[in-house]
Amino acid sequence: MQKIGFGGSCHWCTEAIFRSLKGVMLVEQGWISSNGGNMAPSEAVIVTYHEKEISLQTLIAIHLHTHSCTAQHSMREKYRSAVYTFEDAQAAEAQTTISEIQADFDQPIITKVLPFQTFRLNDETYLDYYYKDPSKPFCRNIVNPKLKELIRRFDKHISPEREA
Repeated sequence: MQKIGFGGSCHWCTEAIFRSLKGVMLVEQGWISSNGGNMAPSEAVIVTYHEKEISLQTLIAIHLHTHSCTAQHSMREKYRSAVYTFEDAQAAEAQTTISEIQADFDQPIITKVLPFQTFRLNDETYLDYYYKDPSKPFCRNIVNPKLKELIRRFDKHISPEREA
């Protein structure tokens, strides 16, 4: 099994997206900081996955297509668009994948590849936020459109338990 971190939008959204995938064993939702500069922690997830069931390239493609990876907005410090890596080879693969996926977007991808430093898990109340109650207004209005995009682009990677 491998681990990779992703940040870019609300960690409730990001958690729901990656919890919906085949090959993903665990999604930890909270705040990640990087040793790649003087950056405050930002909302993110750590994804533990079986690389034989879903590739790092696919996970990165899903990440880029399910958040605003080209938008430089006022909340970018809280919602840093990033792939947090645990080893040098993973960082190189992530950078190559982002470069290859750039052709899918009209604007430059701003997602950074950063070395993982620390993680703080969110409070239990907020873990598995979407799947505990998908009828909440935030889930219906914010998370559902991202899950619809996931299904539209990456339907063959959706876990059978999450298809409904």
